[in-house]
Amino acid sequence: MESFQEYQRLSRRTWNRVQTDHPIVYPTLGLVNEAGELAGKVKKIFRDKQGVISDADREALKYELGDVMWYLAQIATELNLSMEEIAQANIDKLASRLERNQIRGEGDYR
Repeated sequence: MESFQEYQRLSRRTWNRVQTDHPIVYPTLGLVNEAGELAGKVKKIFRDKQGVISDADREALKYELGDVMWYLAQIATELNLSMEEIAQANIDKLASRLERNQIRGEGDYR
């Protein structure tokens, strides 16, 4: 895989829209669910393994992160946004915060 654009295009082949009031509802709920599954695996690593991440844990986390990425790609596609555009906007936002010494704190527009 060479780009987010290719990922977005290929992942869309497995998209099956669930009827809701808006097409981003289902993938947004899926994103939150998968993020919760990721968090649960991380929690158990710290609870049961003192934070030591084994190769098997890393592999399981990779698959959960992939599920998170899939749902993110579907939301982006529904919003007619590219993953590259989203990634660049995030880097730009973080660089601006860093330059203004606002990397920590609260608020979307700090």
